Amino acid sequence: MTAMKDLERDYYCGELSSEEIDEEVTLMGWVQRRRDHGGLIFVDLRDRFGLVQVVFSPQEAKEAFEKAEDLRKEYVIAVTGKVARRPEGTINPELATGEIEVNVKEIEILSEADTPPLQIAEDSEVGEDLRLKYRYLDLRRPNMQENIILRHQVKKAVRNYLDEEDFLEIETPMLTKSTPEGARDYLVPSRVHRGKFYALPQSPQLFKQLLMVSGMERYYQITRCFRDEDLRADRQPEFTQIDMEMSFVDEDDVISLVEGMIQEIFATAGLEEPTDFAHMSYQEAMDRFGTDRPDLRFGLELVDVSEIVEDSEFNVFSGTIADGGEVKGINAKGCADFSRKDLDDLTDYVGNYGAQGLAWIALREDGISSPISKFLSDEELEEIQNEMEAEEGDLLLFVADRPKVVAAALGHLRLKLAQRLDLIDQDEFNFVWITDFPLLERDEDEDRLVSLHHPFTAPQDEDIDLLDSKPTEVKAKAYDLVLNGTEIGGGSIRIHDRDLQEKIFENLSLTDEEIDNKFGFLLEAFDYGTPPHGGIAFGLDRLVMLLGKLETIRDVIAFPKTQNATCLLTEAPSRVAEEQLEELNLKVQDDEVEVN
Repeated sequence: MTAMKDLERDYYCGELSSEEIDEEVTLMGWVQRRRDHGGLIFVDLRDRFGLVQVVFSPQEAKEAFEKAEDLRKEYVIAVTGKVARRPEGTINPELATGEIEVNVKEIEILSEADTPPLQIAEDSEVGEDLRLKYRYLDLRRPNMQENIILRHQVKKAVRNYLDEEDFLEIETPMLTKSTPEGARDYLVPSRVHRGKFYALPQSPQLFKQLLMVSGMERYYQITRCFRDEDLRADRQPEFTQIDMEMSFVDEDDVISLVEGMIQEIFATAGLEEPTDFAHMSYQEAMDRFGTDRPDLRFGLELVDVSEIVEDSEFNVFSGTIADGGEVKGINAKGCADFSRKDLDDLTDYVGNYGAQGLAWIALREDGISSPISKFLSDEELEEIQNEMEAEEGDLLLFVADRPKVVAAALGHLRLKLAQRLDLIDQDEFNFVWITDFPLLERDEDEDRLVSLHHPFTAPQDEDIDLLDSKPTEVKAKAYDLVLNGTEIGGGSIRIHDRDLQEKIFENLSLTDEEIDNKFGFLLEAFDYGTPPHGGIAFGLDRLVMLLGKLETIRDVIAFPKTQNATCLLTEAPSRVAEEQLEELNLKVQDDEVEVN
C-alpha cells in the first residue's frame, strides 16, 4: 500500500464529474459533514472549488472505515478511492458533483479540529463580531470565498485592461510626508529621525502627479490607502484603491477609458456588460435628487415649488423663501393612506438631516387632508398638484429650509421611501457620471473656502477669471462615477501650472510657509516641464460590494476592521512594550483616553 504522505492531490473536490468514473483519485479538503448510515459512512468533502461525497465501507476498506468513524466537522483529510456513479435515486441535481461519489480505499487525517464556534455554511446566521473574531473560519464559508474570488476577478480585469491600454503598474511610497487636507493621517514615528514622523498615504495623489512630470504618461496601481476618519458604519481605516493617472488627456478621454474598464470588469465577473452611462451635472443632480450620488433606479424626484408658495399665507413656506431658502417636495405615489405615526416617523427622520419639520398633503378619496392646506389658496394647491403631477392616492411631502438642508433631508427621505415602497430593482446596475462640480465651497464652521474634491483639481478654463471675484462660482474639471447611488470613483483633470496651483492654495487660505512646507516639492517639479494630466481613483471595496449585491464592504475584505476601527481577530490596536516606545522617544501620557 502506498503511504498517503507520498500521494499528491489529483483533482479539486468540485471538479470531479462522470467523466472520471472508474478512475482512482486522491482528494484533500475539509469535512463539511459526516453521516453514519449503519454499514456505510458518508462524508461531504470540501475545498475551495466545491464539494464531493466520499463513501467509506468496511467491506471495501476496513482500516479507512475505522478511521472515518473518528471524523468530525472541519477535520482536514486526504482520501484515495475510485470514482463511481451514485446509486439510482441518490443523485443530487443541486450539486455540481451530484452524479458521482468516491469509494474510499485510504484516508489520512492531516489535521484534527475543535468544534467550530460558527457554522461553516453559506446560509448560517452568525453575528458579525463572532465572524470577525474567527475570520479564518468565516472565510471558509462558500459565499465568503465567492466574494474574495470576485474581488480577485475585478483586480485581474483591471490589470489586463490597463496593460492593453499601455499603462504601467508603479508602486508609490507607503511611508510619506504628512500633508493633511481632509481626513486625519495615520502617523508613523521614525526611530532614526527622532521627533519626526512619516504618514501613511490617504491616496497616492502627489506621487502619481509626479509620475506624470517624470514622463511615465500612463500609471496605475491597486494600492492600500489609510484615513484616520471619525467612526462611520461602512468605512475602513485602510482600504484599497484602483488608482490611475495619464498625460495629455481631457475629461472625455478619462471617461471613455474608464467605461471600457468597467465593461471589462463586468465581462470578467460573468455579468452583462453595461452600455448606458448617463451624464448629469452636479447642479442637476442636486436639484432633482438632493445628492451628487443619485440612485437612478427609481423616481421620487425632488420638485421645487418655491415660486408657487413664495407669497402664500403659510409663513413657514413664504418666510423661508424670503430669507433665501427654498421649498421642495416629493410625491410619494399611492401613499395617501400613511398613518399619523408614519408621518411622525418621517418627520423625525428628516430631522436627522437638519430639517425643522415635514409638511404634507394627502390626496385622499374624500378630498385633501393636510394640516397646512388651510393656509394655501385653492389656486396654490392646484398649482402644487400640477407641478408635482399628483393624483388621488398620492402623498406630497415638503421641506422648507436652506438649500443644503432641503437637499440632504429630501435626498435621504427619497431613499427611505424607495426602500419602504420596494421601488429598487436589486438586479439593476445603473451608472451615471456627475460632472461640473463646484471647484470650491465655503466651510461655514471654519469660515474659509475648501476644495470640493482636492486642491489639485483644475478649474474649467472659462471660469479661471472668477477665482478672484466669485470663487464659489468656479466649476471644476471633475467627474465622479456613481453606481446605484454609491460613488465608486472620482477624478479630475489636474492643475499643471505652478502659478495657477499657487493661486488655488491662496484661495484655500494657506500661507506661503504652509504651501512651501506641504507642497513645495510638487511646485518645484512643475518648473521642469509638466504635461497636462488627469486621472481617477476607484474604491475597490465598494465596487466589489456592489457587484456582489452585498450590504457591507466588510464582506469583500479578507480581514476587515470593525466600525470602531479595531481588529477582533488580532486585537489591534494594542499596547506596545515600553522598550519600543523608548526607541521611538515616545511616552504615553494617558492610558485612559476616550475616543468620542
